Amino acid sequence: MGNTDYEYSSSMNVESVPCVAVPPPQSFLKSLKYSLKETFFPDDPLRRFKNQPASKRLVLGLQYFFPIFEWAPQYTLKFFKSDLIAGITIASLAIPQGISYAKLANLPPILGLYSSFIPPLIYAMMGSSRDLAVGTVAVGSLLMGSMLSSEVNPNQNPKLFLHLAFTATFFAGVLQASLGLFRLGFIVDFLSHATIVGFMGGAATVVCLQQLKSILGLDHFTHDADIISVMRSVFTQTHQWRWESAVLGVCFIFFLLLTRFFSKRQPKLFWVSAMAPLTSVILGSVLVYFTHAENHGVQVIGELKKGLNPTSMTDLVFVSPYMSTAIKTGLIVGIIALAEGIAVGRSFAMFKNYHIDGNKEMIAIGTMNIVGSFTSCYLTTGPFSRSAVNYNAGCKTAASNIVMSIAVMVTLLCLTPLFHYTPLVVLSAIIVSAMLGLIDYEAAIHLWKIDKFDFVICISAYIGVVFGSVEIGLIVAVALSLLRILLFIARPRTFVLGNIPNSVIYRNVEQYPNANHVPGILILKIDAPIYFANASYLRERITRWIDEEEDRIKATGETSLQYVIMDMTAVGNIDTSGISMLEEVKKIADRRELQLVLVNPGSEVMKKLNKSKFQMDLGQKWFYLTVAEAVGACNYMLHACKPNSVKDEQEGWNNV
Repeated sequence: MGNTDYEYSSSMNVESVPCVAVPPPQSFLKSLKYSLKETFFPDDPLRRFKNQPASKRLVLGLQYFFPIFEWAPQYTLKFFKSDLIAGITIASLAIPQGISYAKLANLPPILGLYSSFIPPLIYAMMGSSRDLAVGTVAVGSLLMGSMLSSEVNPNQNPKLFLHLAFTATFFAGVLQASLGLFRLGFIVDFLSHATIVGFMGGAATVVCLQQLKSILGLDHFTHDADIISVMRSVFTQTHQWRWESAVLGVCFIFFLLLTRFFSKRQPKLFWVSAMAPLTSVILGSVLVYFTHAENHGVQVIGELKKGLNPTSMTDLVFVSPYMSTAIKTGLIVGIIALAEGIAVGRSFAMFKNYHIDGNKEMIAIGTMNIVGSFTSCYLTTGPFSRSAVNYNAGCKTAASNIVMSIAVMVTLLCLTPLFHYTPLVVLSAIIVSAMLGLIDYEAAIHLWKIDKFDFVICISAYIGVVFGSVEIGLIVAVALSLLRILLFIARPRTFVLGNIPNSVIYRNVEQYPNANHVPGILILKIDAPIYFANASYLRERITRWIDEEEDRIKATGETSLQYVIMDMTAVGNIDTSGISMLEEVKKIADRRELQLVLVNPGSEVMKKLNKSKFQMDLGQKWFYLTVAEAVGACNYMLHACKPNSVKDEQEGWNNV
């Protein structure tokens, strides 16, 4: 077979070749409606409401915004047993982590418990994930604490700092709920996997460094988060290091890491690592109480206020100049928390083979943060460590969050005095052990092997956070991710196609070295939509492909180039700049006495080429459904006509 496969029979009627169809015209409103639907409603959330009576639609609407009405009627005692065990297990982790993370945000430790009481109840009613365990997170706490500390000193003005934290949480919730309500969740997708790996790893490193204050028993410490400032603060105070606190901290870190290693080796014993933080708090408190270590440089939490969450609606700050700080902080931490919560929820939903609605999750997370800001809570989302424990504990529904909230409520009402002697170094050990799991060096190595640019984004985010600040690292990572998107758009892939021997299949000659160039024909493939951003580049690249092909032909002595076939199968859309580019390419081809041929333009592309008259200018006969048909037609022309009369014959085809 070989190249004879795409030769046309001399008796073949050119009119019998199938033509590329122009789609029927649509009204502007219909096209706009379709575009908006695909942009904002790709999952068609209104499908369930079709052909339903009004009463049923009301029930479905309630179930959409409050999924608890969907799973609660089928709730069983078996589910309750599983959720009870899971809820108690994650409560044992949430209580010490909540206190630790509140300290990380420069907030009163009690806020960590408040934030593990109200928000999980809201999520249990509105969330669609069965496995997400709601609570405070280390990275969000660090980010909020560092951004607010740059404007207000938490030691000099703790009341204002606290109120700003509530306000930032409110704006974070408003942003999150708005993204869900207006179906703008795709904005979160601009935080790529590489960005999140680098940012989380850098933030985890910074969090660990910040814990040196408590581990070494230092009273004064820098408010800056970069590694240079932290190291300077540590080593300029060597005379104030407390060996008692350091020994205690190292011992508890070793204990926590050991239990995690043990649980990883024996997954059925997941509860060992889950209970380790609470065990550390109990052991540390007992040790301090009986040894009076607080008198020997070991700092303790002190008194925790008993009682449930007080209202904080009147504490929100809506006055200048602090409101702008709260808005900026809320927007940034809101996006980070949203990305983490949705990513965690989707991961566990994939494991259990069910689907969660990203926009509904945004509404749920946003609502719980808005309500939380009114009830003395700060930023909450679905942390991976807590959700993993919830998943491994065998939770069946979001009711495990309700069980956790009840456990935290009992703690707030009765058990807070027991935390008086809890050493801060134990809380720091809990934070360090949790953060080490976020430094995912294996993912970074994987990025290096698969995609070097993704690795650069990851490392840039990490370096930006560690050596600059959390905000700088985030800005650098997002900027590099956007740059990559722009490069994908502005520099799309184009490549030469060749014929796979003994077939009518045409593939990239670089990917398939055995693919043969077709004599006298250059076949190009454009692998992206054609827009104003890449039109100029594509014109120059196509011209260069023609130049390189002519140079190759001169070197090999093959048949002179007569046709340029452009496979537009992957060109999903085109704008006016793209059409102008095609017109310029046609002029370039005409000047070189070459014929431009287009293969399989999509419906949207064909519609615009028809309206712009480009289809008429090129000629309907130079549009083909497949590369094989186009090559066959061009090859027939090359064999049926003399080289100096090909152009005349082509003009005859244009008039058919």
